Amino acid sequence: MIATHGTNTTSAHYARMGQQECGKIHAATLEILARTGVDVHDEEALKILVAGGAAADGIRVRIPAYMVTRALATAPNRITLYDRNGKVALRAGGYNTHYGGGSDCLNILDHRTGQRRRPVLQDVIEAATVMDALPELDFVMSLFLPEDVDQRIYDRYQMQVMLNHTTKPIVFVSPDFEGCVAAVEMCEVVAGGAEAFQRRPFATCYINVTSGLIANAEALQKCIYLAGKGLPQLYIPLNAGGVNSPVTTAGCMASMNAGIMLGIVLSQLVRPGAPIAVPGWNGGPYNLKTMVGNYVLADEQGVPTSMGKFYDLPVFGLGGSTDSKVLDHQCGMEATVSLMTALLHGANIVHDVGFMDAGLQGSLQLQMMCNDTIGFLRAATAGVVVDDETLALDVIDELGPAGSYLGHDHTIKHYREPFYSKLADKGGYSQWADRGATTMEQRAAVMVDKILATHKPQPLSAEAQAGIQAIVEREQRWINGQK
Repeated sequence: MIATHGTNTTSAHYARMGQQECGKIHAATLEILARTGVDVHDEEALKILVAGGAAADGIRVRIPAYMVTRALATAPNRITLYDRNGKVALRAGGYNTHYGGGSDCLNILDHRTGQRRRPVLQDVIEAATVMDALPELDFVMSLFLPEDVDQRIYDRYQMQVMLNHTTKPIVFVSPDFEGCVAAVEMCEVVAGGAEAFQRRPFATCYINVTSGLIANAEALQKCIYLAGKGLPQLYIPLNAGGVNSPVTTAGCMASMNAGIMLGIVLSQLVRPGAPIAVPGWNGGPYNLKTMVGNYVLADEQGVPTSMGKFYDLPVFGLGGSTDSKVLDHQCGMEATVSLMTALLHGANIVHDVGFMDAGLQGSLQLQMMCNDTIGFLRAATAGVVVDDETLALDVIDELGPAGSYLGHDHTIKHYREPFYSKLADKGGYSQWADRGATTMEQRAAVMVDKILATHKPQPLSAEAQAGIQAIVEREQRWINGQK
């Protein structure tokens, strides 16, 4: 976790929009909800919203401002996720930033061959293992969509792998409502029951919503289900400015925000106080030059996160990604900038570290390099402690202008505190040549292999493994039409 915007020792401050701009977007959101409305494609969600005070004309639902105000008053300002062993691992709120991987890439940039290929379940296992080992990644996602399992229920196999190969919090994605239920059931097996998992949740669902003004059935069903159980959810409607919303950043964000507020209203009607996070990316113009859904665009940076800060809600952000297809300068620049802006804007749960090619490709090497970058950012944004010990006035007086500090006790005490990269080459040219004249890309591949050879995630109990396997087998029978 990296914290910024503090008043004591932390010093990193940045906001894309101020209170006045956020207030105007909020007012526009309320008008959109009351005047235009949102298409709600689920009968139960329609009934809940209407019972709470909304008006429905077919699937079009219009929500009055007081319902939004009421929902915002009960939505928690923090989501707490635990590790598999029940210890607090992630407090998402305020300006605490946590990083993790992404899910469902259709291709892998193989660190062993340098070639792009289709992933298999073993790649999901290796990704979970690497994320479990990397100290700067706080949560785990599947990273890859394996092609060697039944594609109708691939997410069940992903969840089984993640639960077996990490103790860190998990963010899972499911293409259907039934998959969300199955994932929660697996977590309840690991936790020792539904109540135990609700009390100390170590996983949360990333809910993909069609757009700001269209709420699809499976997203609404997941929202209702998770809120009913008191479990945290990441409710994420996304707009493409100029495609399904105005091309202007303000118009795109206001219409996207309408869908976000609908999710908050629905969750709080189901269960006041149900934890929910809002998006920290999109909300700006689409790339109308290429018509490709890019992951790193300049204009949208920080806009939705500013709204999340305005509402004091947890923000599910994006960083450590690139639209490059190879590990080149574009890759390094976009991954670093997206990590940095997510941090400075205050996104709380920042996913998609290691994503490439507009989310179609994943790379364990890039995750390794981003882990190093996050360590740099942690040091670069940390507050500076200024006290008698760090000012070291007695040491300065003792050694004077020409003294050597290398062997002094004060140096021995503190020299390990600065950040030292494990990947960047900081030595002289001859040292670099003597070590094989390697690139960072090559060094990252070596480190990935070292983790895979030596890191052994804490295993689940045999009973928990059997319980999860039984759920996966049940789901396979269900999708095959068997009893």
